[in-house]
Amino acid sequence: MAITRIQPHRPWNAGRIVGAKPPLKPKHIWGIRTRLQLAGRVRDLAMFNVAIDSKLRGCDLVSLRVGDVMVAGSIRPRSSVLQQKTGRPVPFEVSDATKDALTHWLAVRRSKGTDWLFPSRTRKGEHVSTRQYSRLVDNWVALVGLSPADYGTHSLRRTKVALVYKRTGNLRACQLLLGHTKLESTVRYLGIEVDDALVMSEQTDL
Repeated sequence: MAITRIQPHRPWNAGRIVGAKPPLKPKHIWGIRTRLQLAGRVRDLAMFNVAIDSKLRGCDLVSLRVGDVMVAGSIRPRSSVLQQKTGRPVPFEVSDATKDALTHWLAVRRSKGTDWLFPSRTRKGEHVSTRQYSRLVDNWVALVGLSPADYGTHSLRRTKVALVYKRTGNLRACQLLLGHTKLESTVRYLGIEVDDALVMSEQTDL
């Protein structure tokens, strides 16, 4: 009688960081931007820049419409969108780099305000899926030698907020930028530990 050997189950997350993914560093951001520009990947550059500026969850990013970032033919300096998870509005700024990338992308698109900002290339009338966005992020981080197993869509979401927190220590500002309903969520999301609080306290003179 033949004996069937059962292969050990390989967990879906084997070799990947589970939980909070680290933010990108400024050198990574500029490296990715440069490589996307050189490759002429207009859509990807616009999407990457919007992801960094907006600090939106993937589901909210891919659901953006042209009218969310453009009015009367000009890119908005600031915008605000309702989050799908909480139903709360979250504001974000549009930096000069993002404005330039969006201007180029929308000139190629010739879109209306009600159109998806990042439409699917395979499903007519739909936007890029969150799965496709995740794959794009994997590709982007690999361009600068980072492991896709170590980074994800939340790396982009937390990148700018992590810099704001590092420079100011203002948790309330970070909470507003992330659209969290509770400050405790922001503390956990940024991975703030007791040591961080002590360092800020030590740097505060009375």
